[in-house]
Amino acid sequence: MGVGITVERLNAFYGKTQALFDINIKVEANHATALIGPSGCGKSTFIRCLNRMHETIPDTSVNGIVRIGDFSVYNGTSATQLRRRVGMVFQKPNPFPTMSIYDNVAAGLKLNGFTNRKKLDEIVEKSLNNSALWDEVKDSLHKKSGASLSGGQQQRLCIARALAVQPQVLLMDEPCSALDPISTGKIEELIFQLKEQYTIVIVTHNMQQAARVAEFTGFFLLGKMIEFDKTEKVFTNPSDKRTEDYVTGRFG
Repeated sequence: MGVGITVERLNAFYGKTQALFDINIKVEANHATALIGPSGCGKSTFIRCLNRMHETIPDTSVNGIVRIGDFSVYNGTSATQLRRRVGMVFQKPNPFPTMSIYDNVAAGLKLNGFTNRKKLDEIVEKSLNNSALWDEVKDSLHKKSGASLSGGQQQRLCIARALAVQPQVLLMDEPCSALDPISTGKIEELIFQLKEQYTIVIVTHNMQQAARVAEFTGFFLLGKMIEFDKTEKVFTNPSDKRTEDYVTGRFG
C-alpha cells in the first residue's frame, strides 16, 4: 500500500537562484495528486526533490523537511535507498535501448543485486501486468528491445520498470505529453488502477487530465504553492484569484 508524503518549508536552489519557496503540502496515501501551473513555475523541481533527483544537476541545494511515510528524505540516508521507495516516470519514455523488454523491467532489481531468476520472472510478469502491457509483449520479452515498442508502450514499460522495485510512491513528470490521445487514455486508466496500491504525484500541463485522474490538485506559480485542495474545488471554486485566472485560461 502507498504511504503519504509530508513536505514542510521546502526551499530549492539552482546555484544562487531560488526555485522553490517554503512549500508545505501533505499528499494523501493511495490517491493521485496533480500539480499544475505554467512552465518554469517549479512543479518538476518539486517532484525531483521528493526523490532527490535534483542532486543529478550540479550546484543544486535544498532545505526543509520531506517525509515519505515515516522515512525522512534528507536525514543522511542514501539516494539509492530512497529511490527504492519512490519510483519516477519521466516526460519522455526512456527505456534502455539495447536491453530486451524483460531486462528493462528487471534492470533496477539486478542493479540492487537481485539474482533469483524464478522470482525475477514473477516480478517482471506482475509489473508488466500492473502497467497493462503484459498481454501486448508476453511473447517477445527476450526477442524485442524496449526501444522497438511504440511511444505509449515504451511509457508503460518505464512504468513497469519503476514498479518492479516495489516502491511506495510513484512520481510522474508529464507522463503523457509526448503521447497520442489513445496512449494517453491508457496511461490515465492505469493511474486509476495503480493508486489502489501506490501514492501517485503527477505533474501535468493538461488541466483536463488533472481533473480526470487526481483527487487533489496543487497550483504552482513562480516557485510557490499558491493553492492545494480537492481537485473539484481548485477547478470550480478556487480560493485564490491567481488560481482562478490560471484554470480559466486568463494566463499560462
